Amino acid sequence: MGIQATPAVQAMPEGTEGGVMTNPLWMLMPWVVFAVAAGVKFWRLTSAWRQRGTTNKSTDQFRRSLERIWANKGS
Repeated sequence: MGIQATPAVQAMPEGTEGGVMTNPLWMLMPWVVFAVAAGVKFWRLTSAWRQRGTTNKSTDQFRRSLERIWANKGS
């Protein structure tokens, strides 16, 4: 017959039967990582809005402020 290789023995942490994570809460870990990343992204995107405060501006004041910003970016 031919040469047969013996099955490789892999080092497994204690408590992992056959390399399978037995605690079902591990399935929630990717969702936790996603939720934290989405929260951080949202926080960073809205930081400029939070820093300006909640001052109420009329339409004309808002238009003038936008025109000033656009004029500064154009130069």
